[in-house]
Amino acid sequence: MLLTQTAAATTTTTAGELPDPVRGLSCSEFLIFRLGKEEYGIEILKVQEIRGYDAITHIANAPEFIKGVINLRGVIVPIVDMRIKFNLGTAHYDQFTVVIILNLSGRIIGIVVDGVSDVINLGVEHLRPAPEFGGVIDTEYIIGLGTMEERMLILVDIEKLMSSTEMGLLEPVGK
Repeated sequence: MLLTQTAAATTTTTAGELPDPVRGLSCSEFLIFRLGKEEYGIEILKVQEIRGYDAITHIANAPEFIKGVINLRGVIVPIVDMRIKFNLGTAHYDQFTVVIILNLSGRIIGIVVDGVSDVINLGVEHLRPAPEFGGVIDTEYIIGLGTMEERMLILVDIEKLMSSTEMGLLEPVGK
């Protein structure tokens, strides 16, 4: 019961104001994608296009989650497999597997996901802060949770994730 009261207190806002953890959002529209049974959301303004999974050129000695690169109209684009990055088991590629091409701070990056379901506009009433797990689970890249009816959406700060030291695909956020 204490947890519920605390969560409710942290999401209390004045009309039209976002809860603190999700205040930095540049929009309220999210592209929803699947990884396994879970649904994730990224800000739609960061999405350039959605493509089918196609041949990728593998790069020697790249981390396992970096599948390789593709040539997208003359631009070499690194491709990150989000299932592998989030330790969600073996990735299986089929006709539903897609690559979301992102434009993050002027850098083009692709992410492989199991499928894209829709674009959702989340109002303040649907946004919740990310839960705190202490040091057990790294929630640094989770903006918060979106709730709509029976759906729970994990909202990812994709720019922060791609600029992490481990990923090294962007300059660190805040520089």
